[in-house]
Amino acid sequence: MTTPNGDTPPMPRTLAIVRALNEERTVGDVVADVRAHIPGCVVVVVDDGSTDATAPRARAAGARVVSLPFNLGMGGAAQTGYRIARDEGFDAAVQVDGDGQHPGSEAARVLGALLEGPHDLVVGSRFLEGRGDLSTPARRWGIRIASHLLSAVMGRRVTDATSGLRAVGRRGIALYARSYPCDYVEVEALILAARDGMRVAEVPVTMRAREQGRSTIRPAHALVYGARVAVGAASLAVTRRAAPDPG
Repeated sequence: MTTPNGDTPPMPRTLAIVRALNEERTVGDVVADVRAHIPGCVVVVVDDGSTDATAPRARAAGARVVSLPFNLGMGGAAQTGYRIARDEGFDAAVQVDGDGQHPGSEAARVLGALLEGPHDLVVGSRFLEGRGDLSTPARRWGIRIASHLLSAVMGRRVTDATSGLRAVGRRGIALYARSYPCDYVEVEALILAARDGMRVAEVPVTMRAREQGRSTIRPAHALVYGARVAVGAASLAVTRRAAPDPG
């Protein structure tokens, strides 16, 4: 991309936020992969109270590491990264998990869609052009319910409400630095974005199987998950109805 004068504009300053809890087996490769596919980006690993070698392995791979004194959960770790992005004046932030599910090439795809605009938030979807990760019935059910509810309330198609691979510009950085959900974070973060009037888009991505750990969407949580999403979606609908007509 060039300016009208034929010059190449400077690359927006980008922060890659990698959330990690006891990911010593994968975090080094994740950092290296992101750095290889997004040249010039700063990678910060938010070590969410790990008890293994996550922090030193992330540093060895070239990341800046912020070690939280205790486990804050996925939401607290993400918000820590967004506050760094806000306070240090980054133009964009791309969120990546430290478990190896999000290839650097796909993080670059999501970031590229954001920078091409005109979006405030771009989500990498496993289901936009395929079946995606359908590992368990409970996980499939939770994702489907969340996506259908958000689609209805947001007035646009949402296919992967639980994807953690996403990128935001300055507006999203400011929002998430100020407020980020603690429970069912990916879905509720989309609800926050919709309440704020952000322009949201999805791009198709392929993710890897997780190398360790397990999904937070399990049979015992599926009904609670759906109920929480329904409450959030209803709240969004009420907020929109109550908003004054700009005309």
